[in-house]
Amino acid sequence: MFATLRRRLTPSWLTGGALALLVVGGAAMAVLIGGFNVVAHHTNKMEFCISCHEMETGPYAEYKKTVHFANRTGVRAVCADCHVPKDFGPKLVAKVMAAKDVWHHLLGTIDTPEKFEERRLEMAKRVWAKMADSGSRECRGCHAFDAMNLDEQGRRAKLKHPQAKTDGTHCIACHKGIVHELPQGWEGD
Repeated sequence: MFATLRRRLTPSWLTGGALALLVVGGAAMAVLIGGFNVVAHHTNKMEFCISCHEMETGPYAEYKKTVHFANRTGVRAVCADCHVPKDFGPKLVAKVMAAKDVWHHLLGTIDTPEKFEERRLEMAKRVWAKMADSGSRECRGCHAFDAMNLDEQGRRAKLKHPQAKTDGTHCIACHKGIVHELPQGWEGD
């Protein structure tokens, strides 16, 4: 009875070797995804991000001066909260793209404060473009227009945030340099 039912429910191409290949392929994919998640979890830790001295003396030192590091509520946004998407597909892309930073560290392209600063504008523009393309997705993971108490904001923010919500403007359009210093040579508003 079950064999008959299975034959009726199984497409004709899904027999014998094709079924085995599908099962083995599925298992291999599960191992790859699981392995990626283990690696992603480890590389999302702030300790990993600042393990390169150019990060510790530059971006990390700047970040420690901001409300994203220390604030009255004790809620801390770590590197991955801003730089790594939560969803699998965008996270995979972000991790592949971030590998170039490790590569440049190993090559010595950005291994001194001077070399890092030479490339800082280029790197910042790349991050800003990614954030703009995602509509500041990672920012909006913590900051929502609907949750903002405009009465607690400064005069300019109180005016700009409702307009930004109406226009569909996202965070990075106005908030460059909020955690990391603006690079030399940057010309913006």
